[in-house]
Amino acid sequence: MTRIALVGQPNCGKSTIFNHWVGVKAHTSNLPGTTVEFLESDSLIDGRSATIIDLPGTYSLTSLDEAEVETRNVLLGASVDAIVNILDASLLSRSLELTLELLELGRPMVLCLNMEDEAKRKGITIDAGALAQVLGMPVIPAIARRGVGVRVLASTALEAATARLAPRPIAFGADVERAVRRIEDVLGDASPPPGSSARLAAIKLLEKDPLFVEWAADHSPRGLTVAAACAADLEQIRGSDSTSLVAAERHARAMQMAEDVSTVGRPTVTWGDRIDAALMHPILGLPLLAAIIYALFASVFEVGALVERPLFALFEGWTASLAGILGAQSIAFAAARGTLLGVGGAVGLILPYLVPFLIGMTILEDIGYLPRAGYLIDGLMHRIGLHGKSVISLILGYGCSVPAVMATRILDSRRDRVVTAALAVMAPCVARSTVIFGLVGIFVGPQWAFGLFIVNLIVIAGAGKLLMVLLPTPTPGLLLEIPSYKTPSVRTVAATVWLRVRDFLKTAVPLLVLGSIVMSVLEVVGADTVLNWIARPVTWALGLPFVLGIPLLFGIFRKELALVMVIQAVGTAQVAAVLSRGEIVTFTLFVLFYIPCIATIAVLRREFGSRTTLAVLGSTTTLALLVGLLSRGLFALTG
Repeated sequence: MTRIALVGQPNCGKSTIFNHWVGVKAHTSNLPGTTVEFLESDSLIDGRSATIIDLPGTYSLTSLDEAEVETRNVLLGASVDAIVNILDASLLSRSLELTLELLELGRPMVLCLNMEDEAKRKGITIDAGALAQVLGMPVIPAIARRGVGVRVLASTALEAATARLAPRPIAFGADVERAVRRIEDVLGDASPPPGSSARLAAIKLLEKDPLFVEWAADHSPRGLTVAAACAADLEQIRGSDSTSLVAAERHARAMQMAEDVSTVGRPTVTWGDRIDAALMHPILGLPLLAAIIYALFASVFEVGALVERPLFALFEGWTASLAGILGAQSIAFAAARGTLLGVGGAVGLILPYLVPFLIGMTILEDIGYLPRAGYLIDGLMHRIGLHGKSVISLILGYGCSVPAVMATRILDSRRDRVVTAALAVMAPCVARSTVIFGLVGIFVGPQWAFGLFIVNLIVIAGAGKLLMVLLPTPTPGLLLEIPSYKTPSVRTVAATVWLRVRDFLKTAVPLLVLGSIVMSVLEVVGADTVLNWIARPVTWALGLPFVLGIPLLFGIFRKELALVMVIQAVGTAQVAAVLSRGEIVTFTLFVLFYIPCIATIAVLRREFGSRTTLAVLGSTTTLALLVGLLSRGLFALTG
C-alpha cells in the first residue's frame, strides 16, 4: 500500500489535512507540541488505498527533541513512498528551510502552500507555478481549514508516489557545494542510513549531526575524517562554525527563493489584530484570560445543572422501583442498583458537565486562543522559575493527564521532564473538573468551583517554585507560535467532541458501572467497612465521614468514580443534606491533588521508571493531604 508522510513545521496545518483525508481520527490542535507520537491511518484516494502518516512538527532533520526524533526516524527508517511538505504560506521563507532539507532525502515530494488566506491577509501573493518550477515538484495552494485544495493535494501526492520522481536538491554556494561533493565522493559505496542519500549524509557530516557522525564512524571512517577536514577548511575561510554555515546557506537560499516567487503588498488590519491588542496586552491579558475561563466554567455549570437534575432524578426513580420488585437487601437488587447508579452517574452526572466543557475547550482551541493563553501563563510562570516549555504540558493537563505527561518529551533534560510531569498531573483534567462541577458547583456554588481552579493554579505555582529552589537551573524562554484566529468548523468541533466522549464511554463507563456494582454488593454483604477502614487514616485526618473512604480508593481508577460513589456512599443525590460545605470542598481538594488515575500512573512509569513514578505519587498525595488539612482548618475557624 502507498505510504504518504505529512511533514512540516509546527502549527502548519498537518493534522487538519490528515483529518480531511482520513476522517477526524486525530486531534487537531493550534498548540505546538501536542503531537509527540506520529499518527497513521488508511485513506481512499481516487479509488486507491493509501496509508497517511501525520508526523510531529519539526524545524530540521537534525533533531533537537524527542518529537523531532520521531519525525526523523520515520523519514529515515520507514518505507515512505512520498512526502507532502506542508508550509504556512504566510511564513514562506522560514518554512522553505525545512523543504530544502527534505529535498536531500531523494523522495517524491509535493509542496502544499497552506493558509493561503493568511498570506493574502499579510499582503503576500505567491506564484505557485514559479515556485514549482524552481523546486521541480508540484506546488498546491490550500486553505485546509476550509477544505480548499485538500482533494487536489491528495490526488497529486498519490500521483507523485506512483511516478516515483524525486525533485533535485538545490545547490549551495560554490565552496560549501565543493565540500559536500568531496565528502560524498569519499563516502563512495558505504550505504547511507536507511531512507537517506549519500548527499544528505555528506551535508549532515558537515553539520556534525550526531546520528550521521556515529554512522560514519562505523561505516566510513575515512569519510568522517574528510568531513572534519572540509568543515575545518570552511570554518577557516568563512570564520564561522560549519554547522552554522550550512544553516546559513539554507536560510539564504530560502530567503532568495521566497523573494523571487512572492510579491508583498499592504497587509490588512483585521478584527483579529484588534482583539489581540487586548487579549495579549501585558496588563489586561491575564484578567481577560481569567474572565474567559470563568465564563466557560459558569456556562458549563448552568448547562450541566439544567440537564443533570431531571436525568438523575429519573434514575433514582427507577432504582426505587427495583427495590420494591427485587427486595432492598438482595444481591440481585445490589447488582441492579449498582448498574443503574453507574450508568446514571455517567449519563446524569458526568456527561451533562463533560460535553459542554469539551465543546467550550474545543472552540477555544480551534479559534486559536489556547496558544495565547499559553503565552500569558508562560510570563507568569517564569516569575516563579518554571521552564517556559512546561506551559504546553500544563495546558494539556487541563484536558487529560496522559498526553500532558507524554508531551514532556519536548523538554531538553530529564530533570525538566520529571518536574513538569509532577506539576502537570496536578492540573484538573476533564475527569477531575467533572468532580468539581458535580460536587462543589452544584452543592456549594459555581463561584466556589471557580475558586478551586484558582487554588489549583496557586498550588501548582507554589510547588513549581519549591522544586526550582531545590533543583536550581536556568529557565529558557518558550518559543510559541501564535496562529491567526480561525472560525471554528461546526463539523470539526462536533467530531472532536464526539471522539473524546466516545473515549469516555468506552473506557470510563464500564469502570463506573463495575465499580458501582462492586460497591453495592460490598454494602449488602457488609464488606464495605473493610475498604473504608483502609482509607480511614486519610478520611480521619481530613475530618471526612467514614463512608467516603471507598470513593477515594475507587477514584484512583477513574476520577469520575469518586463523584458517582460519593452519592452512592451517602445514600442520596442530595449530597449537601449529608455533607457540610467544608467536607465537600475538602474532599474535592484532596481528589484534585492526590494519586492520579491508573492510566496516568502507567504512562509515568513508562516514561520515567518505577522509582520516579513512586516519588511523584508520594509527593502529590502528600501535597493533597496538606491542602486538605489547610482546608479543614480554615472551615473550622470560619464555621
